[in-house]
Amino acid sequence: MQNETGENVDLYVPRKCSWTNRLVVAKDHASVQINVANVDPVSGVATGEYTPFCLAGYIRFKSEGDMALTDLVQKNDSQMFAAPAE
Repeated sequence: MQNETGENVDLYVPRKCSWTNRLVVAKDHASVQINVANVDPVSGVATGEYTPFCLAGYIRFKSEGDMALTDLVQKNDSQMFAAPAE
């Protein structure tokens, strides 16, 4: 919920799995949030910024966490380094 100025006033905002868009509930102790560093495409050095990815325990239980994270990072890279539209 937001107030009149547009600020978020909810006490608890649940996370969503980046792969399945499932809500990650507070009792899901198998879920993880991984911050992947953004890299400068020219120099290959980390820029100090990062992109967070959240994986639900359901994905990790099915042993698909590695595949999900790899695919999410590859999709993020293709969006970041795509040529700007002219």
